[in-house]
Amino acid sequence: MKLVTCGLPYANGKAHIGHLRTYIPADVYVRYLRLLGEEVLFICGSDCHGTPIVVNAEKEGISPKELVDRYHEHFQKVFKELEVEFDFYGRTDAEYNHRRTQEIVKTLMDKGYIYAKEIELAYCPKCDRFLPDRYVEGICPYCGAVARGDECDQGCGRHLEPGEILQPKCKICGSPAVFKKQKHYFFKLTAFKDFLMDYLENKLQGTSNALNYAREWVRRELKDWCITRNLEWGVKFPNENLVVYVWVDAPIGYISFTEQACKLKGCNWEDIWKNGEISDITHFIGLDIVYHHCIFWPAMLKGADYSLPKAVVASGMVKVEGKTFSKSRGYVVWVEDDYLKAGFHPDYLRYYIVSYTSHEKDLNFSWRVFKDKVNNELIGTFGNFIYRVLHFAWKNFGKVRMNVDDEILERIAKVKDKIVESLKVWEFKEICDAFMELATFGNEFFQSKKPWELIKTDREECERVLANAIQLVKALLIFAYPVMPKSMEKVAETIKLDLKNARIEDALKVDDVVELGKPKIPFERVEDKKIEEMERIMMERIRRAEKGESKEELVDIKDFAKLDIRIGKIIKAERIKGSRKLLRLEVDIGNEIRQIVAGIAETYNPEDLVGKLVPVLVNIKPAKLMGVESRGMILAVDVDGKAVLLQPEKDVPVGSKVR
Repeated sequence: MKLVTCGLPYANGKAHIGHLRTYIPADVYVRYLRLLGEEVLFICGSDCHGTPIVVNAEKEGISPKELVDRYHEHFQKVFKELEVEFDFYGRTDAEYNHRRTQEIVKTLMDKGYIYAKEIELAYCPKCDRFLPDRYVEGICPYCGAVARGDECDQGCGRHLEPGEILQPKCKICGSPAVFKKQKHYFFKLTAFKDFLMDYLENKLQGTSNALNYAREWVRRELKDWCITRNLEWGVKFPNENLVVYVWVDAPIGYISFTEQACKLKGCNWEDIWKNGEISDITHFIGLDIVYHHCIFWPAMLKGADYSLPKAVVASGMVKVEGKTFSKSRGYVVWVEDDYLKAGFHPDYLRYYIVSYTSHEKDLNFSWRVFKDKVNNELIGTFGNFIYRVLHFAWKNFGKVRMNVDDEILERIAKVKDKIVESLKVWEFKEICDAFMELATFGNEFFQSKKPWELIKTDREECERVLANAIQLVKALLIFAYPVMPKSMEKVAETIKLDLKNARIEDALKVDDVVELGKPKIPFERVEDKKIEEMERIMMERIRRAEKGESKEELVDIKDFAKLDIRIGKIIKAERIKGSRKLLRLEVDIGNEIRQIVAGIAETYNPEDLVGKLVPVLVNIKPAKLMGVESRGMILAVDVDGKAVLLQPEKDVPVGSKVR
């Protein structure tokens, strides 16, 4: 059995078009393998640990798990909408992944590949804490660019080990950090240099961008890799008050997800991950995580006696309207909020992503190009041929005796062979080009034979022409099905073709008779007005980003009147265990005492709050923060990320309404 995986989406934000550069080609690849009769297991899952999730959760005043739950569900919904169908979609914070991660870490420790070492780490005296990864910002020691704690994200792109960053600064309070010593654990990556060079040169297959990048890093240098962090959220490191670095437990998700998938499918996960040196495993990833998948990951697998992946397929990067993809600058297309909510068909985006350019090259998303590809290629060439043929045959014959010329079958066979060969090297654009060329040939064939004239003079010859055209339609539906599954299934109903169980060789199988139902139009035209609206939304987003402003939304006085804001008196305040930011308050609002959770612990000590008068939004829906129910909201001002409470100018009765 083959295993295909996708790099795990990080459960810290919504899906954007950059994500789809990995997931759609992988889904297309799996569907083609199944067309070829291959047994394939397709897995993925949410990456749920790491400092960015903890930082973001603290900003929102919720637990990391609540944040992860939100985005885990979001990605599942988006994948379903786009027909990206995993056999199992897991999450790395699940018990089964914690268990498998700890088993592998223990094996590596027992074999001497993990060791303890005292190192100097960035420490914030003001926050009184060590600063892992995204909690610290400073200067890259290699290129001098501003960098975050674990990566030079704005400069050379180099992975940074804890303690390497220069001039560290706390991202939470902005104070300069100092270096303090602490014991951490390292994976002995340097012990695997010879193995990695041999693996990358002679055994690992994949796209050249992934292999060349990884080989260069191994030739240049390898450093032992710090695999523990000062966090509460994550996989616990054995016998220490530390968690495992996210880039250890995230790829181990590939193994634990396979275990879960095999429970559902009735297969044995060890046949994939424990069957010898190299297993038929293909990882689809983005170019930005090649280092982790081609260096860290195979070294960990080798050290723990697991099988190694056969191929790593890395996509090129994504641009938006010719500009470098950037969420902060507004050059982003959100899959749900932009594309799907606008009502565009999922298959249009699937086709755009795999047909635009070679998988290794950068993809540029432009709304104008999107419209042209749909209207000119999918409708003007592909859909036009299919609908003309099926509608004419249904209207004039109802059923057609399939007397197909050898020339037509030879043409179909060449396209089939081209698809099979292109699939071997992950060239999805070549596959799309091949079936689009067949559609062009079909249009030319149909136009040259003029069946609308033949039917008046030679009905038998007209039926023969239609048989050839219908065979071309059948081949096109099968060949394009992995790229546009929803659209092709809809059209296939017309000729009673079961695409879900079809094989690629069925494109050459000639039925005795084809009975036709009333055909459906394969694709709907994308109108200029719709594209102008999408461009307007993007330009507004870019304008706001450039000016650093948020979109102003005016509210009616009636909306303000719905808010029940009263003056409350804090009668009790205490910290919430496990949270640096939240306090549990008991507030007298006049007619009752409410429990309220407020994210003000960084600004106020609990004992200083007792007796203060504060405005409280009373009629807000209850929410749970860190497992504690909150039945109200304290109003405050945000000053440089810190909460500053609002207070009446003089004493007023508790419960007084704010108007």
